[in-house]
Amino acid sequence: MSVCSGFEQFIRRQIPSNWQLLEESSPLKRKSKSEGSADQKGRASLKPLLGLKPYVLKHPWMLVGGGIALIVSALAMLVVPMAVRRMIDHGFAATDGTLIGQYFVMLIVIGVVLALASSSRFYFVNWLGERVVADVRSDVFAHLARLGPAFYERSHSGEMMSRLTADTTQVKAAAGTALSQLLRNAIMLIGALVMMLVTSWKLSLLVLIAIPAIVLPLMAFGRLVRQRSREAQDSLADASAFAAENLAAVRTMQAFGYEGEVSRRYSSSVEDAFGAAKSRLVARAGLTALAIGLVTTSIVAVLWYGASSVVSGDMSAGRLSQFILYAVFAAGALAELSEVWGEISQAAGASERLMELLAVEPEIKSPAVTEALPVPPLGQVAFENVSFSYPTRPDIQSLDGVSFEVKAGETVALVGPSGAGKSTIFSLLLRFFDPQSGRVLIDGVDVSKADLDALRKRCSLVPQDVALFADTVAENIRYGSADVSKEAVEAAAIAAHADSFIRNLPNGYDTQLGERGVTLSGGQRQRIALARAILRDAPILLLDEATSALDAESEQEVQKALVGVMKGRTTIVIAHRLATVKQADRIIVVEDGRIVEIGDHATLSKSGGLYSRLAELQFGLEAAE
Repeated sequence: MSVCSGFEQFIRRQIPSNWQLLEESSPLKRKSKSEGSADQKGRASLKPLLGLKPYVLKHPWMLVGGGIALIVSALAMLVVPMAVRRMIDHGFAATDGTLIGQYFVMLIVIGVVLALASSSRFYFVNWLGERVVADVRSDVFAHLARLGPAFYERSHSGEMMSRLTADTTQVKAAAGTALSQLLRNAIMLIGALVMMLVTSWKLSLLVLIAIPAIVLPLMAFGRLVRQRSREAQDSLADASAFAAENLAAVRTMQAFGYEGEVSRRYSSSVEDAFGAAKSRLVARAGLTALAIGLVTTSIVAVLWYGASSVVSGDMSAGRLSQFILYAVFAAGALAELSEVWGEISQAAGASERLMELLAVEPEIKSPAVTEALPVPPLGQVAFENVSFSYPTRPDIQSLDGVSFEVKAGETVALVGPSGAGKSTIFSLLLRFFDPQSGRVLIDGVDVSKADLDALRKRCSLVPQDVALFADTVAENIRYGSADVSKEAVEAAAIAAHADSFIRNLPNGYDTQLGERGVTLSGGQRQRIALARAILRDAPILLLDEATSALDAESEQEVQKALVGVMKGRTTIVIAHRLATVKQADRIIVVEDGRIVEIGDHATLSKSGGLYSRLAELQFGLEAAE
């Protein structure tokens, strides 16, 4: 690496790329000043990287191998100038050329050692980086999967994915190449400076005087250009966020005929960004000229003094060549350290965010000592004076002193206006949250004292908002029941009246669904979700508006299927369409987080209460009677 190319890297460090600026000026990064200060402090410290220590130490032999290869490659490079000096001073003086041959053979041997050590270092450190990032990603995802809904109410899923992908990628750079380059160039810099002093302390003094005269003006000018460029790139960050948001809702955008306006606003912002890029290029060109001018002047001054010393006999030509090579090594190592230090600092920040994530304790987890649920399962459910407020809305009570009991095999419907607390009952039953007071029991066991996995295996849920994945139809039905056979999957689909439309798909049960099942209709998605719940074969069946997206014919088919599925199971149904709950054993009417009525359809229809009013609105006076 030449001195000028080293300073070219220094210049790139002072003026970041468009992508770096876009990332740093994005709405996610532009936080409050206090948050920004904290982030900068985190980047300045490498302590967060210590969180990776357990992952690295799991592979001691790769670590030792990489360290040995790193030291050998650095020492091999530092030996080269000494060999060149002896060749110039002694080899050219020989008459038969024997010494020249020996020195060239020595250089070849050094080259072979350097090649082997460098390739070994490359393999060891990159293997270590890939292994560490794979382990970190697995641990982070497993931890994220265990964090409850309360955590995701406060956190953005996009940020979690960024930590899982972008942050772990930066960690890979630190655990692998960047860290080894940092150590190697530190050895090279220290070794080259020491050898420069040993070779000629006078020339070394000139170099030490020249370095601050070059670096300080470049840093000051580069910081000013970087600040102005970042401010200009804010417009592009906003435009990108605007474009991403509108493309994610492309159907809405096109339905409202907003394509032209979106394109116009984005194009305007892109033009502003182009202007900023052009200004940055002019600044970078000027900075490059300044850097090369200062470096060239310094090199010429050092060479002039060295050449004068050779002519006067104070220094040999070989010693001058040795000094120049060490000076080039030192400059290259310094430039590399400037580049690598930025990567290491970014990786430290990424590591800190990952370690923070791993340090988050799940608010809902199995107790240290669990109470066993009865076997075989009974399917009994009870709420005892339960009151609950969501963590994000602590001042609003979603449930207020709710008490009821569902016997084994009974079908109970939860009815009431939106926001009354019906879905909250399901969330507490599945222990996504714990109530502030009261108890929730399944088969007589307080859910907060049971093993979480065992508890949830007793429930099958068909949610209102069906979650399907970009996988085959069979795997979507098998979700949560990974070990079941293909025949069992098909039997569940038949029971959910989904088999007929599945077999009409291009590849039947092996058909790949789009993200969130976009290739299916709403009714088809809900029947696959019902088949998934049937396959789980749990004693408690939870239906949250399970037929809301079905047409009249499909709803009738699914209702017939549900009759068979409900037999022998405890079923709790949430429904706004009262036609789906007429056959329930009991109907619990919920309003403002309280139970206001309990009874069957016939009794509640004549009570004159909330259910009666809802029935009148849906069926008319005649149906209500």
